[in-house]
Amino acid sequence: MIRFLQIKDNWPGYDLNLFTYPQHYSGDLEYVLIPHGIIVDRIERLAKDIMKDIGYCDLMVLCVLKGGYKFCADLVEHLKNISRNSDQFVSMKVDFIRLKSYRAFGSNRVSLITASWRPLSGSRSHGSLSKNDQSMGEMQIIGGEDLSTLAGKNVLIVEDVVGTGRTMRALLSSIRTYRPNMIKVASLLVKRTPRSDSFRPNYVGFEIPNLFVVGYALDYNEYFRDLNHICVINEHGKEKYRV
Repeated sequence: MIRFLQIKDNWPGYDLNLFTYPQHYSGDLEYVLIPHGIIVDRIERLAKDIMKDIGYCDLMVLCVLKGGYKFCADLVEHLKNISRNSDQFVSMKVDFIRLKSYRAFGSNRVSLITASWRPLSGSRSHGSLSKNDQSMGEMQIIGGEDLSTLAGKNVLIVEDVVGTGRTMRALLSSIRTYRPNMIKVASLLVKRTPRSDSFRPNYVGFEIPNLFVVGYALDYNEYFRDLNHICVINEHGKEKYRV
């Protein structure tokens, strides 16, 4: 059974003139791929699917910053509403991690630093580690007060975009070392890309073409996070905000 909304490769999107958006991005966007209202409705349905699948058990939500924060906030709010309107109370805690890119010789590596979350420089977008629109390769996982507390917990990882799947597989491998009772992954977007390793999150909002998208907290070098809709950035926008 298909449990995501698939956007076809030939989908023309919506004309920007049909929506309101920050005018400082005028001329930087191609079109609206997913309007904000559809995003919100889809997240509400994801919350219902999650509660139905995992049951009314205590949940540890692990949000991947920065792009996942808005999706995570809206998803958790819907999960809490379902809990409040049921006969069973679900305890939910939220923790945050950041994935930071670095370059090293040899094969891809993942290191886990258990430290209080703190802002980091650089950009991370689209389910991979990136600067401008290029992958940066290796990664570090930074955050969490003490990730050893995940032992025996039911963990829901909330991500913005899954592209090739390699980043998420590496993250899952690290999280599993803490022996949680259960790990599920919810991603707002999954990209159809020829470089995919076939990883599929447990919960997916939308499957989209291999496009560089911004908005709804997804960024391009820290810009466009204040855009409510998910849009496709044009070449002018990429050049304007290139670092």
